[in-house]
Amino acid sequence: MTRTAIVVAHGGRAEALAALRETLHELDAAGFDVVVHDDHEHLPVHGDLEGTRRDGVGAAEIVVVLGGDGTILRAAELTRGTDVPILGVNLGHVGFLAESERENLRAAVQRIGARDYEVEERGIVEVTVRTPQGDVLTGWALNEATVEKADRERMIEVVVEVDGRPLSSFGCDGVIVATSTGSTAHAFSAGGPVVWPDVDAMLLVPLAAHALFARPLVVGPRSAFAIEVVPASQASGVLTLDGRRRVDVAPGSRVEVTLGADRVRLARLSHAPFSDRLVNKFDLPVVGWRGAARAAAGNRGSVRTAPDQEG
Repeated sequence: MTRTAIVVAHGGRAEALAALRETLHELDAAGFDVVVHDDHEHLPVHGDLEGTRRDGVGAAEIVVVLGGDGTILRAAELTRGTDVPILGVNLGHVGFLAESERENLRAAVQRIGARDYEVEERGIVEVTVRTPQGDVLTGWALNEATVEKADRERMIEVVVEVDGRPLSSFGCDGVIVATSTGSTAHAFSAGGPVVWPDVDAMLLVPLAAHALFARPLVVGPRSAFAIEVVPASQASGVLTLDGRRRVDVAPGSRVEVTLGADRVRLARLSHAPFSDRLVNKFDLPVVGWRGAARAAAGNRGSVRTAPDQEG
């Protein structure tokens, strides 16, 4: 039976071209037919919120991504709604979604050939834009949907709604609505909380809000957010999905965000917990950590009998 792999690479970088040649060699040796998508040639289109079509992707066994998180998000456009997993090889900076680093590329591809990996499912958000003219646009995001001011000189005025009820209105640079996966991306940079990926939740993080109550929010899987650009706002906004797909949102527009039914599947080579990923990707200091087991063993070794209890 023919095995097919899709490789998504950022062909505009020399390092990615070298990694691509090595990947193609290893996949060929493992018996795969390979289809290559160059992320450099598939730039986002303004007004296209759904992303690239996925014709034929469902027949593939796996998608191998050579690049950073942006290239992995491009691959998610191809695989969303299919059972095809993505394995990311980090050629970027942090590469939080990636499973392997460049120096481990050959071993990672060999494990793909041996089907030696597990699959982890990540949720998405579904986004609906309702314009003042009555138009309805739909889209989705794996990391986040962000409504930001279109004019750098002026704030955008918004009303935030949770579960059909208004919560607060304020002027701001924007508002981020993120998945648990996206909590370590744009939302993290804006001061939002880190949410473990197995938590089915949505986050809302205001950007430079001029308001007394403008704190990050976390809601459950059945809740819904809405951000309305108030008609009196002096500035228009721009809705951006995963930093790739965008559309203008004029005053009077409404952006609704819920957790979606589709899943994006990520191939995992390691059983390490999410906390280890945080430490490794952000180079967090853990000097002095002993761990519960070591601490308990140390305490048992240091127990001494009190003199008045000696027999």
